[in-house]
Amino acid sequence: MNRIIGIAAVQVAPVAYDVEATFRSFEQHVRQLAASVPSAVLHVFPEFYLPALGSYDEPAPSGWASAVAEPIPGPTTERVAELAREVGKWIVPGSLVERAGDALHNTTVVIGPDGELVAAYRKLFPWMPHENSVPGDRYVTFDVPRVGRFGLAICYDGWVPEISRTLAWMGAEVILQPTYTRSIDREQELVLARANAIANQLYVVNPNIGGLFGTGRSTIIDPEGRVLAQGASGEEYLSAFLDLDLVATVREHGTAGLNQLWKQLRDFPPPFPPALESYAAGEIMRDLGPLRAPAARPCAPPTRA
Repeated sequence: MNRIIGIAAVQVAPVAYDVEATFRSFEQHVRQLAASVPSAVLHVFPEFYLPALGSYDEPAPSGWASAVAEPIPGPTTERVAELAREVGKWIVPGSLVERAGDALHNTTVVIGPDGELVAAYRKLFPWMPHENSVPGDRYVTFDVPRVGRFGLAICYDGWVPEISRTLAWMGAEVILQPTYTRSIDREQELVLARANAIANQLYVVNPNIGGLFGTGRSTIIDPEGRVLAQGASGEEYLSAFLDLDLVATVREHGTAGLNQLWKQLRDFPPPFPPALESYAAGEIMRDLGPLRAPAARPCAPPTRA
């Protein structure tokens, strides 16, 4: 049985600070995708899309975050669930402003095709000092039955390699990373997305905001760092098939047939900080075959031209 899933990275822009108009646009995008790209069973939207965050040069109204915040589950997740049931798709609607007591979190959710709230993840590494959401305190993965395991990250999380590494260690074969970036560092983000895919031998799906105030360039990257799709600056849909058996192949045999990264981390780890001393106990290590280390021999001297 193959483990292939069709996905869509949805590069769109909200109607700035108009939550209801943005949700109507969201519904239209989901229905249009369901009709025009039926093989895409997982739709992933950008960070802060449904809360309708506007452009950086258009300051948010006073109290915007508090005004759009709601609990999870809550009214918005219920509306997304109804839409997911209607079209029969997995939906990651970007991120929401979650109210939890006195705290406001930047939280992404996963809604299954039956309308179930499958997972919720609070951004671990907010973009300080520009973002004042309260950091989360746990890593989150979820399983798509008969396909594989997915990890969740949000935007600036991609700058912290330990986050992607931990999700992979937990068994993630794909990282879904909704993003809102229109600053000059999008080029660096694209490098980091490829690096996280290569260093962890998994797929990275990174939809960014698009349209008039978005830098766009959403991207989908495979486990060896190849760019499967990349957007321009406007609104568009990026679709691709992810073959999760390729993740297993790359991890077993090595990137480019050479670098058996996870086996070496299991069997010959460097001196990690104390928190990582039990590295070999990670979920990813369970099904990997043996690492056949080369026999000890002197290093060959460099060859002179």
